[in-house]
Amino acid sequence: MLNGILQAFGLNSIKNRKQKYDGLANFSNGKFVNSVPTEMSMGASNVLSMMRDYMSGGKDRRPSSPIQVSSIDWNKVKREEDSLTWFGHSAFLLSIDNKKLLVDPMLGPVASPVSFAGSKRYSKDTLSIIDEMPFLDAVFITHDHYDHLDYHSIKRLKSKVGHFFVPHGVGAHLSRWGVAEEKITELNWWDEMEFQGLTIALTPSKHFSGRGMFNRDTSLWGGWVILGQHTRFYTSGDGGYDSHFKEIGKKYGPFNLTLIEGGQYDKRWDWVHMTPEEAVQAHLDVNGENMMLIHWGAFTLAFHGWTEPVERAIKKAREANVPLMAPKIGETVPLRGEYSVPFSAWWKD
Repeated sequence: MLNGILQAFGLNSIKNRKQKYDGLANFSNGKFVNSVPTEMSMGASNVLSMMRDYMSGGKDRRPSSPIQVSSIDWNKVKREEDSLTWFGHSAFLLSIDNKKLLVDPMLGPVASPVSFAGSKRYSKDTLSIIDEMPFLDAVFITHDHYDHLDYHSIKRLKSKVGHFFVPHGVGAHLSRWGVAEEKITELNWWDEMEFQGLTIALTPSKHFSGRGMFNRDTSLWGGWVILGQHTRFYTSGDGGYDSHFKEIGKKYGPFNLTLIEGGQYDKRWDWVHMTPEEAVQAHLDVNGENMMLIHWGAFTLAFHGWTEPVERAIKKAREANVPLMAPKIGETVPLRGEYSVPFSAWWKD
């Protein structure tokens, strides 16, 4: 058990790869940095107010009963047509040009290195979903935080994945967990490459990384652009709102579909997570058509109500005339023509 916990913390990539990263514009003094100066300290008053909020418990921070994950239609997933299946939070399976791509596969029960602490999933353990998945052409990771990169999920996945695409430094975690080096490609911001007919690129975000006390910012963070024949796709990863979204839109837009993080926000850490309203603006900045909100629906990491992100996003999207998808967890959405997913407000059931 102890070995498993130690494994889950991952590895500090700088020890073996510092020479590789020296000279990069987003690497300074042994750490990866944001493209704009970012204040990462909350100050004593904010820490105290967080402690008060934590002790008071907040209001409606979790569902009153476990969320039921829709029965996944694997026949739909396996079809050649482009589609998207959301697993809650920021984990989803994307089919583009019949390539099966899994992004941020956190399917474990708790966003933590240990089972007895951390935010527990709203639904039952979803690790068994991995056993039902078809062969995956690639897995994409946005950054190494526990709610995006899960040790138990990777251990279960690694034998059925063709390749892993990760930001600089994240490959060290995967290597420690038994993923073969030749199956891992690390990228820096704006790095672009072809993969089985798709164009993929790692794009900037304003965030941070680390899985323990001694590996803060020793790996990079970002979002992903994936361009196919019929679907131009972008997912933001985690990060605060800033000018990089317009840069992404200028270089790679327009996008048929964007998945933008807009949950787990708080004025005390607004530099690293967007509000739902900022998420809609980021979608507009990157020149997106259809949008889906992510980073909600699976874990409580902030002090707002658990349904507040999607409800605020719906309101703002209607004001901005943005088509917003809100599928059920486990539902497969075809990506053709108009991505019309009726609002069933399943989170109110």
